[in-house]
Amino acid sequence: MSMRRNFLDLARAAVVGTILCAAGQLGYAADEYAYDLVHSSVSFKARHLDISWIHGRFNEVDGKFSLDRENPSKSTFELTIKADSVDTANKARDEHLRQPDYFDTKQFPTIEFKSTSTKVIEGGYEVTGDFTMHGKTKKVTLVLKGGKEHLFKDVKRVAFSTELSLKRSDFGFDKNAIGPIGDEAIILIDCEGMRK
Repeated sequence: MSMRRNFLDLARAAVVGTILCAAGQLGYAADEYAYDLVHSSVSFKARHLDISWIHGRFNEVDGKFSLDRENPSKSTFELTIKADSVDTANKARDEHLRQPDYFDTKQFPTIEFKSTSTKVIEGGYEVTGDFTMHGKTKKVTLVLKGGKEHLFKDVKRVAFSTELSLKRSDFGFDKNAIGPIGDEAIILIDCEGMRK
């Protein structure tokens, strides 16, 4: 009788433990967000002849991010930009930017960022990851401001913004093309994600 009672107690404990473990895993599940192209933008600016700024944007962008509220260091961020969607409001210039001396979009069709580490900072996250452009990958750190979730029409939304300064010479761009348009490019990202 005692042995049977012990066995039943162990069985109950195992069942309760399994339920608690499953509940714990559900409680710690990260929230997955899809990039909302309609309410997001990736734009850039670069100096022209060191006297003015040329502004542009990329019209085709995709991405996702996963926010783990219980363990923020496990949060991840990914962004993929279609390079030939570059748009500076000038057809001839856009076509030139797609050529080998600039983005070389036939050989390098995408610009990508994929996070490798995340930490919480005041007002958002500090995210380090691999930034790949023009066939070269460099470690960069983004300061993402935002992260508060907002419910609108039964869709949960969260947004981040950041600004990143890059040197085109670090990514193998044609050095002869760096004269008229400056080496430094400033990328501005406003990203809104959504989930049901």
